[in-house]
Amino acid sequence: FLLYEVAGIVTNLYAGYLAQRFGLAATLYGGMVLQIGALAALTQLDPGWSVGAAVAFVMAVQGVSGVAKDLAKMSSKSAVKLLAPEEGLFRWVAVLTGSKNAVKGAGFFLGAALLALAGFGPALWAMAAVLLAILIAVAALLPPGLPARDKGAKFDGWRSPDPRVNRLSLARMFLFGARDAWFVVGIPVYFDSVLSDGSPEGRGWAFFAVGGFLALWIVGYGAVQALAPRLLRGAEPVAAAIRWAGLLVPVPLGLALAAALAGGPAPWLTLTLVLGLLLFGAVFAVNSSVHSYLILAFGQAGRITRDVGFYYMSNAAGRLLGTLLSGVSYQLGGLPACLSTAGAMAALSFLAVRRLRPAAYSAPSS
Repeated sequence: FLLYEVAGIVTNLYAGYLAQRFGLAATLYGGMVLQIGALAALTQLDPGWSVGAAVAFVMAVQGVSGVAKDLAKMSSKSAVKLLAPEEGLFRWVAVLTGSKNAVKGAGFFLGAALLALAGFGPALWAMAAVLLAILIAVAALLPPGLPARDKGAKFDGWRSPDPRVNRLSLARMFLFGARDAWFVVGIPVYFDSVLSDGSPEGRGWAFFAVGGFLALWIVGYGAVQALAPRLLRGAEPVAAAIRWAGLLVPVPLGLALAAALAGGPAPWLTLTLVLGLLLFGAVFAVNSSVHSYLILAFGQAGRITRDVGFYYMSNAAGRLLGTLLSGVSYQLGGLPACLSTAGAMAALSFLAVRRLRPAAYSAPSS
């Protein structure tokens, strides 16, 4: 998964330029074709290979899948800026972002069902077939108005000339680092220790219970993202971003204090963590939705793909940083250290977004 995030950083760095150079539709189609190819390639995984060869192959395919996902995501978000009416931009961004994450959470259950009912190879071919059908539908129904290729486009560096985009991207990096600093290692390990009795059956049950809970969390997180325009109706976008970033900081810090006081697994701590996860998810979802609106509000039509690409490069960098810090902090201080690290990163996100200044942007439309 680290390779997946590294691929996301590199892809998003150049995706905006590629969209400007070859056209936005080309990067959208390219991402979908790559994803179909990655699924088809994964069907060739041979149980007879050595563990090292199998892991290397899967990591390489994961990297290609990461490239595909980021090309499609950058293209889709940029298209919303160009096609959606300005007064309804926040609503359309929230619908796209929220539905994406809700479908992603549901995908965990669908993938598990396909594996159980059809097996590894047929499940992959089924997903590839669905993606192919979607690609054909997109090619047939894609509305006009997307930027065509610009042969004179040149790569002009990784930062945006707009300081607001740079500050928002920095806040985005720390926001997603705050999530993954405790989600990747700390929370799964804690719940596994609580739910498993140490037997193979117990560990299997714990694995599916924790995975199912986190998948449902992602579905709920996507639903809150889609509702964000209603929650923020009439609010000035930058002021809302600052306020909700501040609301996020005490959640992981409070959970870190609870974990430190408990000194180890305890029923009251487990309940506190579950409630904290739900609260963190709701506040995090609103933060994420406002960020996704602001990057399109700040971006200019002539370079929107580059600004969105840079923004999502920061997104991937935050996930990579959070993943690394999750493992390191857990090794050094267990769950309290993971949660403290998440709180520190949430605070850094708040400080970064505070450098934005409320301005004369239209309030989000419901």
